[in-house]
Amino acid sequence: MSIVDLISDKQSTAFSFEVLPPLKGNSIEKVFNTIDKLREFDPKYINITTHRSEFVYKDMEGGLYKRISERTRPGTVAVAAAIQNKYQIPAVPHLICSGFTKSETEYALIDLNFLGIYDLLILRGDKAKHDNKFIPTPDGHTHAIDLQQQVNRFNEGYFLDGSKMSLMDTPFSYGVAGYPEKHDEAPNPESDLNYLKEKVKAGASYVVTQMFFDNDKYFAFVERCRAEGINVPIIPGIKPIVLANQLTVLPKVFHVDLPEPLAKELQNCKNDDDAKQVGIEWCTMQAKELKSKGVPSIHFYSMMATESVRRVAQAVY
Repeated sequence: MSIVDLISDKQSTAFSFEVLPPLKGNSIEKVFNTIDKLREFDPKYINITTHRSEFVYKDMEGGLYKRISERTRPGTVAVAAAIQNKYQIPAVPHLICSGFTKSETEYALIDLNFLGIYDLLILRGDKAKHDNKFIPTPDGHTHAIDLQQQVNRFNEGYFLDGSKMSLMDTPFSYGVAGYPEKHDEAPNPESDLNYLKEKVKAGASYVVTQMFFDNDKYFAFVERCRAEGINVPIIPGIKPIVLANQLTVLPKVFHVDLPEPLAKELQNCKNDDDAKQVGIEWCTMQAKELKSKGVPSIHFYSMMATESVRRVAQAVY
């Protein structure tokens, strides 16, 4: 079943969340521990992030440094397979442009097909840490829609070189990202919405949003999408704040606004424990309202926030 099929129950709001692959050299048990804490809420699917390689500098003899490319969180495909095999919960690996060539993407699609993983979230991905703008990987894709076209072509039975393959019994289906507060590189909300419309026309079967802390911005975003003829499910993505410094870090990194009542509460926090409680209460309020409005699913960004997500889910589901 595709993600759209899994969240199509009109009588309830589905629950899903996101996990990160373990750091290079670490055990997958931490990922399993996160799932074990949240599986009681019947997640319809679990997203697995993908991370690009970054350049790091290694000390060499004689006081020299060597610049090498290193991926600190490899293994997205393997983690997705392990989750699906262990828990029988659909896994949704992220497929990104950033840091990957077209050939590497094709190999990932071949592996995922062998493993019986057919749901994807297609994203452009972030710029490299030391770049001031997104720079496509040589022989890679520039935009998410370009990556969609490669997946579409693969679904049609063609490799990159144009040679024909045996058609798969189950083609890949995929979602894309949407931004209630506009992508930080978009010149204006209208342009951002037009690009989302093109991604849906190209084959995206649903949209999952960037995190937001003001539900009104999500509802307004959905209204604008519907007015533009974007009629696929739009899944709200939310995150409980867990650290006091996220008052300034989240707006800076993710280009989202924190409503003034939430900002004031965080400003009054004496420590991270206080901030974590504020985050749980605010996220619970968000989730309850979203559920009451009949959203098809709520997707939780659980990085560093597994226990908070568990407490929110206990109050909502």
